[in-house]
Amino acid sequence: MGFKCGIVGLPNVGKSTLFNALTATQAAEAANFPFCTIEPNVGRVSVPDPRLDIIAKIGGSAKIIPTQLEFVDIAGLVRGASKGEGLGNQFLANIREVDAIIKVVRCFEDDNVTHVEGSIDPIRDAETIETELMLADLESLEKRVTALTKKAKGGDKDSKQLLDIVERVLKALEEGKPARTVQVSPDDQKAFQMLQLLTSKPILYVCNVDEDSAATGNALSARVAEMAAAQGAGTVVISAKIEEEVSQLDDEAEKKEFLETLGLKETGLAQVIRAGYALLDLITFFTVGPKETRAWTIRKGAKAPQAAGEIHTDFERGFIRAETMAYDDFVKLGGEQACKDAGKVRQEGKEYVVQDGDLMLFRFNV
Repeated sequence: MGFKCGIVGLPNVGKSTLFNALTATQAAEAANFPFCTIEPNVGRVSVPDPRLDIIAKIGGSAKIIPTQLEFVDIAGLVRGASKGEGLGNQFLANIREVDAIIKVVRCFEDDNVTHVEGSIDPIRDAETIETELMLADLESLEKRVTALTKKAKGGDKDSKQLLDIVERVLKALEEGKPARTVQVSPDDQKAFQMLQLLTSKPILYVCNVDEDSAATGNALSARVAEMAAAQGAGTVVISAKIEEEVSQLDDEAEKKEFLETLGLKETGLAQVIRAGYALLDLITFFTVGPKETRAWTIRKGAKAPQAAGEIHTDFERGFIRAETMAYDDFVKLGGEQACKDAGKVRQEGKEYVVQDGDLMLFRFNV
């Protein structure tokens, strides 16, 4: 299962620089002019997880395979994108395909880097992006109303359900509120997701600060954090310039030393990746053996057969049971055999909800 985070922002906020560093490539052409990113650039990145090394060491695995997230660098948005300004239509089409949105906002002054609005104001920039997304959603839903109303009057239950959701979302959008603020019941969740609304996606704000503010943030990033908290969104502070420099260092010790001189314990990118993972409500389970220790990604609340299906569709189709160990037990006792001896290997069935950190072996028959 692929999970995508779309990186969005106004032109020249450091979006493509962040993407380059994030994927440790120069796949996105970072340049000091709008729309240098025309096609969405896609990169897969490993999710940092110190548990992998510990499991692999105990399990005597020859190889470690981390779980991954996909990041999409999407062309810079400008005011009027919902009406096709700039690369608006392309931007909006690309962003519909992602699961979560990372909004990069500029929180640094630099006379050498132009700003499309002529001044630095991250709150205004964030509101510009949100407004354009809401206008696009508004237009998308208004086009659906007539056909849905006709079908609902004809007695179509699905259309009636969807019309009710559409009308509630339209009311919120007209009041200047994004679709994610609308309360949707579990029964309506699937229909709501089918609408593919831009403002229904979870948000993470990434504050791109100057190098001196990377460790502590600054007054501008503090304003963004306050806004994000009010919205129930996350915030990460990074310096894209620092991240770009770090990504060009091959030696891990050298990277660590460089970060320490700047008062940083880890890269901002590690924070972005973890925050993106949490934003999508994802958890990790592990498989371990002599060949490899591997991390797998599933949605929180997934049951054992769904987890098995991440490895292979046959595992889900012919699922019998999952032999499961908790990470803490595996580490504390020192491996699978010790867990078996202590009665810590559980036989879980189809209704078992997988927990973050579970080590699993699936039994199946097809």
